[in-house]
Amino acid sequence: MNETLKRTIYGSIYVSVMWVGTSFSNLTFHLLFFIILIMCSYEMWKLRKGRTKILAFSYVIIPLLLIQLFGITDHHYLNNTFNTNLILFMFILTWTFDTFAYIIGVKIGKNKIMPSISPKKSWEGFIGGLIFTIIASYFSYRYFDFDSFQDPLTISIVLPFTATLGDFIESHYKREAGVKDSGNIIPGHGGILDRMDAFLITIPVMYILINLL
Repeated sequence: MNETLKRTIYGSIYVSVMWVGTSFSNLTFHLLFFIILIMCSYEMWKLRKGRTKILAFSYVIIPLLLIQLFGITDHHYLNNTFNTNLILFMFILTWTFDTFAYIIGVKIGKNKIMPSISPKKSWEGFIGGLIFTIIASYFSYRYFDFDSFQDPLTISIVLPFTATLGDFIESHYKREAGVKDSGNIIPGHGGILDRMDAFLITIPVMYILINLL
């Protein structure tokens, strides 16, 4: 199968599972992220086999436990209402950033951000991804019941930095382990950790932001 077509098909399946599992019910939300926690922890354990694991497991476990609180967070304060709008909004922005950073980076990326860790990531891709993330936040924020564009604008500016940092951290662990992907459960994309790395720094930063904004 053509590599681009394979990435598109299995990427679409992944996005659908994440979206439905997150938004369908309280039970599916908690179950989805519990399964993701187990799978990411297992993949990280393989990457760090024979090496120190405390920081690596903290990088995985803390955000995936913390995200359980997002389901009862309504933008500004904690209450007892199950609401995953913020997580779905974060998904859209992260997927938008990843997609356009990749496309633009492939097309015109020349100035690498950190080639020793992630040789494909460029400043051109990052800036392009950032611009499209802001655009996506503008066109989607009303759907997620934000009162104004101020808060989603802040999130859309911060998120590309946290997503990139999360990706670099996982890339560092993969480089130390001498592997390209954390696993092969998603054809064309690698492991679950490869798909979740952009969220692992974003989640705690977003949790702090929404309780300050």
